[in-house]
Amino acid sequence: MLPGDDRLVVKNGALFMCSGRDGDVKRDPETGGGVYAFDTRFLSELRLTVGGASPIPLSASTQQAFEAVIDASIPTTSAQGERAIPQMDLSLRRRRLVSDRVYERIEITNIGSEATTTVLRVALSADFADIFEVRGTQGRSLRDRKPALERFEDGVSFGCTGLDDVLRQTIVTFDPPPADLGIEGSRAIASWPIHLDPRRCMIVDLALECSLGSNRPPPVPFDEAESTSRADAAGWMEASTSIETGNHTFDRLIAATMRDLYALQTPMNGGHITAAGIPWYVAPFGRDALWTSYESLIARPSLARDTLLLLAEYQAHQDDARRDAEPGKILHELRTGELAGAGLVPHTPYFGTIDATPLFLILAAAYYGWTGDVETMARLKPHLEAALVWIDDHGDVDGDGFVEYERRSPGGLRNQGWKDSHDAIVNADGSPALGSIALCEVQGYVFMGKLGIAEVFDRLGEHDRARTLRKEAELLRDAFNDAFWLEDEGTYALALDGDKDLVGSVTSNAGHCLFAGIANDDKAQSVADRLMAPDMFSGWGIRTLSSASVAYDPASYHNGSVWPHDNAIIAAGLKRYGRTEDVERIASALFEASMQSPESRLPELFCGFPRHQEDPYVVYPVACIPQAWSSAAPLMLLQTMLGVSADAPRGSLDAVRPSLPAWLERVTLSNLRIGADRMSLAFERHGDATALSALEGTQNIHISARDG
Repeated sequence: MLPGDDRLVVKNGALFMCSGRDGDVKRDPETGGGVYAFDTRFLSELRLTVGGASPIPLSASTQQAFEAVIDASIPTTSAQGERAIPQMDLSLRRRRLVSDRVYERIEITNIGSEATTTVLRVALSADFADIFEVRGTQGRSLRDRKPALERFEDGVSFGCTGLDDVLRQTIVTFDPPPADLGIEGSRAIASWPIHLDPRRCMIVDLALECSLGSNRPPPVPFDEAESTSRADAAGWMEASTSIETGNHTFDRLIAATMRDLYALQTPMNGGHITAAGIPWYVAPFGRDALWTSYESLIARPSLARDTLLLLAEYQAHQDDARRDAEPGKILHELRTGELAGAGLVPHTPYFGTIDATPLFLILAAAYYGWTGDVETMARLKPHLEAALVWIDDHGDVDGDGFVEYERRSPGGLRNQGWKDSHDAIVNADGSPALGSIALCEVQGYVFMGKLGIAEVFDRLGEHDRARTLRKEAELLRDAFNDAFWLEDEGTYALALDGDKDLVGSVTSNAGHCLFAGIANDDKAQSVADRLMAPDMFSGWGIRTLSSASVAYDPASYHNGSVWPHDNAIIAAGLKRYGRTEDVERIASALFEASMQSPESRLPELFCGFPRHQEDPYVVYPVACIPQAWSSAAPLMLLQTMLGVSADAPRGSLDAVRPSLPAWLERVTLSNLRIGADRMSLAFERHGDATALSALEGTQNIHISARDG
């Protein structure tokens, strides 16, 4: 079973719901079932029975990110002589919608030939668990939480005041009101008698509201909420680039990508940010939001603007060891739940990420290239300057010219790159790397970020500052290629440890150095060969760690698994150094992986076992799906294959070595935004060559296709 196959997820704005595909919410720690908002589970149980029996699920679908339809049959019995004969005379449809509330329309229809009498029951409970408690990273011994239940004419409310002195309430209303509403311990059980003649239908509407304090949005009927939600989603899609190809299956993958990106948009402080993933990471994560925005530039550059402005707002201004914060640093994770509010976790925000700050520079430069948005760059300029100061003064702790991390917060992360699990940074002998850690890819990000911001500063007239940044970047490249090279492996070391010794594991991190352009040409080809060797390329993608490594575990989180976003970044690096065939191998592998999902999705990660003929990949059981940077990976892969890069300030768009694989003969980009212009382009494969045609809206943009 693929990750997410047994889970039904709907999300809109700050509110989301996870259930089984039967529609019920059960207390399952692995699926994280419930209704969530504000880093809190506001509903922990929702069970529906008819005649005391659970409906038999038939199908479940999510055509839109914010709504689902669940169809089921309801078992009944008919007496014939002394035997009870099973019947399926009742059908059930549950229409679920998330907008400002969770709505559920329960439709029960008598499809038999005789009248039927039975009882519908809905059981609910709310535990108000903080997301850290649901994930199991924080124990529940902090307090004995006993939510208060209150019945009223057409519903029930659950309430709990947390350790942060905030009252959280779950308010559930029913239409029509239940005939009976009982309380059994911490559960509320609503029931309705059913008497249905043949072909008749009964409808019960449920509306669930998540409330902080006394803030309650005004009620909106189901049909109006559905209409508004659909209109909002349609408007978002219409403002994005439309991507159509000659491959229906790939089109489904792109459509799923866009639906998931829309679902993950989360309002915050008057703006939006892309949440990292459902169910565990519906919150601002600096690294994830930055990468997702970068991957999505070809489809929706406004994601980058939203991300940059919100992360700038939360940029650290002071030193705070408990939160691993220093002035100018970009956040890792921001939480607003009870434990954060009570000061029991450091995520207010927490800054334990070594790469988000240089990635902030990279995204700002790329966003400017696609949009020429001088106004936003002017707003961001002090934050870009602060990020540069952090890199030089705080990121480089020991003054050796490389950016490194070492945890200061007792409750913080031991490892602070994108591979942030406790055992991710290991030496060739499998032992953990110790001391301050300078990751290879982070040096690449700093190099790329300084070059990109130098270009922005040049456009803003600060030529001396731009020259200084370029000089610093070139010095870093020279030092990096000398210090990080693993001669016996023909690739870059994972890191330097606290003693400045090489952390000699062969990993996918070196591929990010190709993406950043920090690799010298003579070394880049060797790195590419090493990445595509059988111990690294599983057949489904490039592993995070070589299968020849002592620490290799194909079922681990970071020590041998395959991550789609990691592979999309590496593919862009391979393209930079002319490895077009390798790009096609990676893109083909991930495209084929997406076919295993009935919804054409890529999970957060999958296991790194070798691919065998037609066998499916081995799933990572608790992978998030959707997960932002995996959802956006197909967009970056497509941009890489097309070779598209934009320079809106100069009014140009280049397609460098466009190359479509045999399974993707045609790609049309409509409503593609370059600066203030919107245009349509077509790419078509002819033999082994890919041609670019300008269709419309290109009169103000110089378009060129070239080989290098």
